[in-house]
Amino acid sequence: MGPKTEERAMNLRRANRKMPRRRYDIPPAKVSYLNPEYLSKFTTESGKIYSRRTTGVSAKQHRKITREIKRARAMNLM
Repeated sequence: MGPKTEERAMNLRRANRKMPRRRYDIPPAKVSYLNPEYLSKFTTESGKIYSRRTTGVSAKQHRKITREIKRARAMNLM
């Protein structure tokens, strides 16, 4: 039992798309609130944090990046 129309099938495929390839090129030492230039790669111009789907990082790395960005904001480094 699948979707009734082809359009609904396309929407279902679009909503369940795969995550981008995982990134392993992020050294843990660079993810620090003292390195705002590096952390700015994970934020938009207005300061919003990019989602995991956009950046391709793991959940653990994303939590660490988010924590460090918030620390940098609190210290007025970003």
